[in-house]
Amino acid sequence: MNRFFGLVLMLLTITVESAPGQQSLLELVQRAIAGDKSALLQLTGMGDAGDAAAQYGLGLIYQKGDGVPRDSATAVNWFQKSADQGFAASQNSLGGMYATGEGLPRSSSNALNWFRKAAEQGDAQAQFNLALMYMNGDGVPNDLVMAFSLFRKSAEQGYADAQLNLGVMYAKGTGVPKDEATAATWYTKAAEQGDVSAQYNLCPMYYLGAGVPKDVVMAYMYCNLAAAKGHEKAKEVRDIAERHMTPAQIGEAQKLTREWKPKK
Repeated sequence: MNRFFGLVLMLLTITVESAPGQQSLLELVQRAIAGDKSALLQLTGMGDAGDAAAQYGLGLIYQKGDGVPRDSATAVNWFQKSADQGFAASQNSLGGMYATGEGLPRSSSNALNWFRKAAEQGDAQAQFNLALMYMNGDGVPNDLVMAFSLFRKSAEQGYADAQLNLGVMYAKGTGVPKDEATAATWYTKAAEQGDVSAQYNLCPMYYLGAGVPKDVVMAYMYCNLAAAKGHEKAKEVRDIAERHMTPAQIGEAQKLTREWKPKK
């Protein structure tokens, strides 16, 4: 069930208002990632001046090594400055670095502290990460009820990894009564965003009619989507399903696969 901690390695997902004529923070980060030293210098100046969002952007740049040599210690420094100001995304990233021991000694207690701070602000990734800690009993007593609650909060914000994990809990009856129909609902939400594991999990459900109406065409489509991304078991299930399908059904499933697009 476990997925990697949601370290925020994506491009900035924050909105920053800029004065007329000034570049947005996102534009500066994009330029810095592309190797524009003037943009990095400007961003560093903003960070030195205490701009929490800029500090977060700098943390991402140094953590991933985009446009600069990768430097986990410098990333920690920028995330810490931003997190201390209450910037949720930085709190989550700092928690992730403590959780994995990247750039500083691994500490479950510190990871828990920062994930909790960000989760309390509604950060979906932090809610997911905190749920994993409760699920695994990492730094806290194992608590499936708390894990479920946090996964749900994250999933309801559209976080695909949380939707997947919530689906697994319902499918297995872990911390919640087993409910295959609800599991299929959450798998579908994650699958629609392109989550490969969720797409694969829907394959046998549609093939067997578990939690959803039996539909070999949909089973084939989801298997095909996951198989296209290298999921070996999805290829096996797809091939099994194909033996029990008419040429028309296979053609329809392949058409659905071609037309499928992830939902934003």
